[in-house]
Order: sequence, then structure tokens, then C-alpha cells
Amino acid sequence: MHIHPLARTLLSAALAIGVANSQAADFNFTGNLFNNTDRVEVLFDLASAGNVRLWTDSWSAGLNFDPISTLWVQAGNDFTFVQEVDDSDPPIAIGQGFYDTGHAIDGLAAGRYRLSVGPSFLEPFAKGNLYSQGFTQDGTMPTPIAQWNQPSYDANNNDQKGTFYSIHLSGVDSASVTAVPEPEAFAMLLAGLCLVGAVARRRRQ
Repeated sequence: MHIHPLARTLLSAALAIGVANSQAADFNFTGNLFNNTDRVEVLFDLASAGNVRLWTDSWSAGLNFDPISTLWVQAGNDFTFVQEVDDSDPPIAIGQGFYDTGHAIDGLAAGRYRLSVGPSFLEPFAKGNLYSQGFTQDGTMPTPIAQWNQPSYDANNNDQKGTFYSIHLSGVDSASVTAVPEPEAFAMLLAGLCLVGAVARRRRQ
């Protein structure tokens, strides 16, 4: 059967896209953040342009903290800002609550991306257009989420004290996650351990 060269090229391209899209998968990451300055970082890859959905479903009517998320795309050794979402309105998926966050992007270009998710302070979450510029809560004193009143906190219900997060990604090729406690939190913990050690040594003398 004879196929015109142009048609052959288009067919090959369509098959290639179909193969690439067939690799797309859904991912779900769950865990806990302990301080209001902690966040979750999800790295994901797209082999080809596609429709991507990124969302949380853990707010759970105020049982857990109110999340906010920022999407970045890799550019050289850094990541550049794509968009930031506090509340997913309208919801992206069943199970989302009013204060859950989410991104729905059709035709997102191939590349490596980063999704940053943390407890919502006041917008914006990110300080600038580069990931390396940090976040608005950087350098602030960490407060345990269980003791913190978020801007959307309901005093009548004493809500949003839970630390649990659940993050979903749909339409991506690979994904990995890491939790990022603030360096100050580690410094405070280390200082506390050193103080305890010093007191113990004094008692032994």
C-alpha cells in the first residue's frame, strides 16, 4: 500500500504522541507536615505535551490544614513560575473540599516541573518568578500546625489543625516527592538537643 510521504510523517508523529501519552500515569502522595513553614515538593516529568491535573483532597472540611500550591517549570538550573492556586474553584476532582488547591492545564508542554504545596499563609506563596527566590514564609518562626491559626481559620470550629496532606497528579509520566521542613526548624531542634546535653553534663559533674 502506497502512503504519501507527508501522510507517513503525520502518521509517525501521531503514533509517537500516542506512545508518549500511553506512558502518562496517576500518582498520589500522602504524608504529614508538622510546622506551618513546612512544604511538600513534587518533581514530575512530561515526555510530551498533555493535559495535566494536580490537586489536593486532604483539607477534609477543616480537619486538616488549608493548602496552597505553586507550579514551576525547569529552566536551566532553576525553575520558573507557571501559576499559583490557593483554592480549587471549581473543584478538579471528586473529594476536594472548598479550601483544597488544584491546577488543571490542557496542553502543558513537555519538560520537568515542580509542584510546591504548603499551608496557606496570605497570598502569594512564592516570593518571585524563580524557585530559588524562595517562599513568603521562609525565615519566619515555625509554629506547629496543631497550634497555628491559618488566615482561613474558623474560630467557632477551631479547625484546620490537622497535619495530613494528600496530593494527586494525573497525566504525568513520572513523579517523586519530598517534604521540606524549614532549616530554622532543624536549627531550633539542634539547639534544644545541645541545651539538654549541656544540662545533663552539668548534673553529672
